[in-house]
Amino acid sequence: MPVSGISAPHAFAATVSALRAAGCVFAEDEAGLLISEAPGPAALADWVGRRRSGEPLEYILGWAGFDGHRIAVEPGVFVPRRRTRLLVDEAVGLLQGGRFSAPRIVVDLCCGSGAVGAAIARRDPGIELHAADVDPGAVKCARRNVGPVGGCVYEGNLFAALPPGLQGRVRVLAVNAPYVPTDAIRTMPPEARLYESRTALDGGPDGLHFHRRVAAGALEWLSSDGHLLIETSEQQAEGTASVVAAAGLAVRTVHSDELDGTVVIGSAGVGNAGVGAAGPGTSLA
Repeated sequence: MPVSGISAPHAFAATVSALRAAGCVFAEDEAGLLISEAPGPAALADWVGRRRSGEPLEYILGWAGFDGHRIAVEPGVFVPRRRTRLLVDEAVGLLQGGRFSAPRIVVDLCCGSGAVGAAIARRDPGIELHAADVDPGAVKCARRNVGPVGGCVYEGNLFAALPPGLQGRVRVLAVNAPYVPTDAIRTMPPEARLYESRTALDGGPDGLHFHRRVAAGALEWLSSDGHLLIETSEQQAEGTASVVAAAGLAVRTVHSDELDGTVVIGSAGVGNAGVGAAGPGTSLA
């Protein structure tokens, strides 16, 4: 098929060359996506120019691939990372491995695009899903992703956004709150620090500001057999685990070398500690 008035192979080679010159590591993959998704030659030229200027590919396409599905993303909204799939894996493992009575309520707190909650609901359609974020842009985007799987999205600051009727009933509280230390933001790739909202990145001086706030309020919202799951970095895992333990939860840490992901899990019922899924390449610490 002709692309931009020239043969597809020529268009692909030209696009790859332009992206490589701009420093795109996965130029071939990105070129294939841009060419296949662009509605026409003019759009393709514009998209390549935007990508060369450093704009994230996901904002150009309008979606990000996550857990085998397309997640709608809009400029400024945090782009879901592959490592966050560990958060989904562990949440689903807990839901399916426990003997929870209905309703099995899941909350995706600091939901961003709603990728985590949507992925959990697709894997386990029987849950009751709620998601919340403080950023109006993220909430708008999350409604596009969470609505189709039957979930509800709220705007507000952490637990204050949630309906009071959920208190003491949440089985899984999945949290991908900002955890980049403030001073470390300047060392992040330009795609993140220049284009994503700082609200979605800045975790305070040590990166644990929101982990402390979430952990402090978790027991009020979790059911007696509920679990709090927080994504963190491998370097900050000990700090996150200490914060969760100090809040009165039984704690374990899960890390996946394959996904380069780390999740701290706090269980409201001590007898539930250790219950969950540890997939290939996953270790418990």
